[in-house]
This record gives sequence, structure tokens and C-alpha cells, in this order.
Amino acid sequence: MSFLHAQISFITLSYRFQMPEKISENHLIDDHHEKEYKTTRHRIEFSDSRSLSTIKNESIDLVVTSPPYPMIEMWDSLFASLNQEIGEALESNDGSRAFELMNQELDKVWGELARVVKKNGFVCINIGDATRKIGEQFQLYSNHSRITTAFIALGFQPLPIALWKKVTNSPNKFMGSGMLPAGAYITLEHEYILVFRNGGKREFNTDDKKNIRSQSAFFWEERNRWFSDSWDLKGVKQSTDSENVRQRSAAFTFELPYRLINMYSVKGDTILDPFLGTGTTTFAAIASERNSIGIEFDNNFYSILVDGLKYLREYANNTVTKRLEDHIAFCEEYQKEKSPMKYQNKCFGFPVMTKQETDLDLKHVSAINFSDLQNITVEYQPILTIQQSLFL
Repeated sequence: MSFLHAQISFITLSYRFQMPEKISENHLIDDHHEKEYKTTRHRIEFSDSRSLSTIKNESIDLVVTSPPYPMIEMWDSLFASLNQEIGEALESNDGSRAFELMNQELDKVWGELARVVKKNGFVCINIGDATRKIGEQFQLYSNHSRITTAFIALGFQPLPIALWKKVTNSPNKFMGSGMLPAGAYITLEHEYILVFRNGGKREFNTDDKKNIRSQSAFFWEERNRWFSDSWDLKGVKQSTDSENVRQRSAAFTFELPYRLINMYSVKGDTILDPFLGTGTTTFAAIASERNSIGIEFDNNFYSILVDGLKYLREYANNTVTKRLEDHIAFCEEYQKEKSPMKYQNKCFGFPVMTKQETDLDLKHVSAINFSDLQNITVEYQPILTIQQSLFL
């Protein structure tokens, strides 16, 4: 579906619910709190995330990242470049030592996160375990449990995790003796989304904070899907021009950071990704009306990030539009099969399941401005403005 067709489809559906004129005027003109966050700022740095010296203490609300996976062969050369003992351990077939040394390099990043993440802030890490034969020994290297242990030692609270199945992790290749018992090994098809909190529950104790939180709500049906412990997302194979970049890129679908950002932060928060890669977390933060900082070690990603920003606006707006269309479709189905929904969203006029959704608001990106990757500003506009412009 084209962007224009999606918008027209949404207009038709939204007017089916007879959007009140008063609500439309308030949404476009009178809402004081929306004016506070109609612009977000983003910064991408090429540096070593083991030292986040340009980021202030307790300035980050949420971290969403997918680091290099220890004991996955594609990352061997990177880890060995950070510590020559890692390469030596691999050459001497000491897998356990190599695994620990690789994780010790990641520990340096986790220590920096303990400094920069706000009290009550969150860290979400997408990580996969590794299976590997080193010498004559085949075994599992449990990255998710090693990282969890490191965060607990830093004082973070581990929260319930999610597993997501990547289409790119094919179960067709059997390891070991194939159809014969006792020598075959289970194929890893899922990855972990680890969730940690830096202290207790976040408080929203002023009117402004409460209003922004209400505007950042998600739909009831989204909550039921997002807060499940099993996510069915499509992994993506990165398409890059550089062979070096291609070898160091991982499948990290847009929906994953977009969902996490909307689950664990509010509009105007600052999101950090210390392993930015092709920029997916930054792009998801932009679509979600959050600020962001991205750190990437390999400057070969520069042109990929620039190109991504150039084409992001339409993709981000399609993502937001689809959320609204999916909700309207849910409303129609629910009310057809069950009963009328009790509440109405103030911004769009359609029904919602709960009172907490009545102030929920989504905006479209109107402009992405940058002269360099360290100075990116994004402007937003109410979706009703875009709808009305189609009739002019």
C-alpha cells in the first residue's frame, strides 16, 4: 500500500467514527504539552562504546541495543582486535577462555551504562546464544546468562525477558548425527530480549510528566501483544555495499527497537544504542518522538546511516499510520463480535478499550534536518494536518 493510499484509507476510517470538531481544534492548536516535544534531537558518534565519555551521568532514559555476539565466528576478528588474548585463546582451542574474555570486553560497555542510565531507567539487550565446535569440543556458549550475571552485579534489576524467533534462523540444518539419537543438537531459532531496570519503578509525579506519559500510551491490543514473552518478528538480512560492513552487520528488525522504545520510555526521553550499526534504534526513536544517541565503532557505516536518514520519513510515517489503521480494524472487529467500546480517544475520535488510551497521541515526521550526523533535528506535525491537506 502506498503512503498516500494508506492516508486516504485512514481518513475514511477515522471519519466513520465522526471525529468531533472540538477535539480536532484542541489537538491542532490548544494542546500546550504537545508543543514541548514537537522537535527531537539525535546524535550519532563514531567511537568506542567502552568509554562513553561524551555522555553525561544519568542522562539516558532507555538503552536499546544488540551487541556483537561472543563466540559467533563473524565477530571473532572484532573481539580479537580489542584484546589479543582472545585470538590466542581461539587458536589454542580454549573456547571457555575466549568466551569469558569476549564478554569482559562487553562488561566495559555495561559498566558505562550503569553510569549514564538514569535511576529507574531501562536497558534492553537483544542477544543470541552461540553453539560452536572448538577443537573437538562442541558446546553452547550462553551469552544471555553471562550478560544477565554482569548486570545483576552492577546493581540492575532483571525483569521478565522475551524470546523472538528470527525467520533468518533456519531449523533445516541439523548439527551432529542428524536422524540418529544421542549425537544431534538442538538448533537455536530464538534470540533473547533481556530487560533490566536501574533501580525501582519510574515515578511520574508532576502534571506535565503525567500528561506526557498519557500521550505516550499504547493501544490495549498492542499491550497484549507486546508484553507477551514470545515475539514473532521477521529478521532482516542487512543489504550493504561494503563487504566489511556486511560481515559485521546483524539482523535487527525495525519493529524490535520500535516496540521496546514505546514500551519502556515516553515522548521526549533520550534513547541510547552503544552498538548502532545500520542505525535501526535511532530510526525507531525518531519514529517514536524520542531523542537519541547512537555510538558506532566502525565508520564504514557512515554512508549507510546518511542514506537511512534520507529515506526514513516515509517509512516512519507509514509505521505510525499502520498502528492507527490496525487499531481501527481491531475496533470494528471487536464491536462487531462483542459490544461497543466504552471510551473514545480525544485526539482521533475513535473508540479505545480503556481510559488510559484516551489521551494517546501519535504524530508524523514532517522534516529530518542534518548537516552532519552529530546534529540531527526532527520536526513533527499532527496527523490531522496531513489528512486535511489531502483535501486542498
